[in-house]
Amino acid sequence: MSDIQSPKVVVIGSGSLFFGRQAIWQMVHSPLLNAGTLALVDNDPARMEKMGRLAEMVAAEAGVALNIEVASDWRDALPGADFVVLSFAADTVRYRGLDCQISEKYGVRMCSGDTIGPGGIFRAMRELPLIMDCAADIERLCPEAWVINYINPSAVNGMALARYAPQLKSFALCDSLHMPHVKARYAKHAGLIAQAEEWHADLDAEFDLRISGVNHFTWLLKAEHRGRDVSARIAESLRRESAYTGMDGDKGAKALHNDAIAWQLYEIFGYVPACVSHTKEYLRFYQGHGRLAEDIPPLSIWETETRYARHAAMWRQVDDFISGGRPITEFMTALGPEHATDIIESMVGGLGRPFYINTPNRGAVSNMGDDAFLELLCDVDMEGPRPRPVGEMPRGLRGLNELVLDTHELTAEAVVRADYGLLRRALMTDPLTNSITDADAILRELLAAQRGALPDHWYNASR
Repeated sequence: MSDIQSPKVVVIGSGSLFFGRQAIWQMVHSPLLNAGTLALVDNDPARMEKMGRLAEMVAAEAGVALNIEVASDWRDALPGADFVVLSFAADTVRYRGLDCQISEKYGVRMCSGDTIGPGGIFRAMRELPLIMDCAADIERLCPEAWVINYINPSAVNGMALARYAPQLKSFALCDSLHMPHVKARYAKHAGLIAQAEEWHADLDAEFDLRISGVNHFTWLLKAEHRGRDVSARIAESLRRESAYTGMDGDKGAKALHNDAIAWQLYEIFGYVPACVSHTKEYLRFYQGHGRLAEDIPPLSIWETETRYARHAAMWRQVDDFISGGRPITEFMTALGPEHATDIIESMVGGLGRPFYINTPNRGAVSNMGDDAFLELLCDVDMEGPRPRPVGEMPRGLRGLNELVLDTHELTAEAVVRADYGLLRRALMTDPLTNSITDADAILRELLAAQRGALPDHWYNASR
């Protein structure tokens, strides 16, 4: 147990529908957190007011003493913070759409467009300058707070905080490997349980699952039940399910054909990709430049209008809770634990639960550098994350991971230093780039299309 009895958690970008609502749920439901303060920060006054009102209603329904603060300027919320969660994005649906549409003209296909390829680089260009500005204010106003980056590209932003704001305590997250849900999912694939809801503590102790790699490019390096390797059973389960993947037209671009791709990558590399909905975007195989398996088409492109519709539906749900059109009791059961606040709860309470965290390797993967910024299973407390040993990254996968790391490291340095030459080098290093001429055209067109979202220095005529 830490000495923090009523933690203050500041969520910057609380209008994030994929994080803000679940953060409210967790802060209210956790006895370790619900006597503290939840400070919600968003530069959109209407969204900030809605989320603040929702949080107050949920806390009142639960009968807890959670203090709710709202602010439009993070500097007003930071004093006294124990944890600062970064979850903001600048009109991300629109700009990711531009990233993907313009890149597609030049043969680069992205289904997510926020971590690798031109989309990952340009999202870092949009978000990372604000992250570093926020880091400077955190150092001044609450220097002992833990800073948790929840903004993609998570590895780029996380390594930038670690390397260019080393005075702060920070790590980065992605919810794709949220524990214990990820272990339950693979236990089901291995035939250890019939449904994820059957997961239990004894099985947790018996099932040794080791996942590692750069965020969104992670692999099951070990999957053993009572010392028996069950990786092949997991892969075979994915192969069987691949016969049905894509039959439902509502699955969307990211889910389409994922199981077939996972099986194909297992056949090639001998390991199952842990986050195939993103991993497929990191590989040149699915760009459509050569022949593909009959059941695997080239990557579908980011669906801008579909995403707008999803966001609108979620805001309607928030509005219904606030207006009373839906009972607030329904909120209490409609959502559940969230990755960042789950970790904060464990840190504050000294619960000793392990989580997947993006952090420097520190020897966990024995044949990669100590400073390699990887997603690793970590023990975490108020002293921070400590990666558990993984062993070696297999050849082939190691080379692919190193290429992704170089791309991310160059991107982080280019954005922090405002260096166009490094930015261009990052794109030329990126695994999706096939042509210098086309890559330069992508840079020019995306810079022109996003002038309102990027710092002025990228348009300096002297470069």
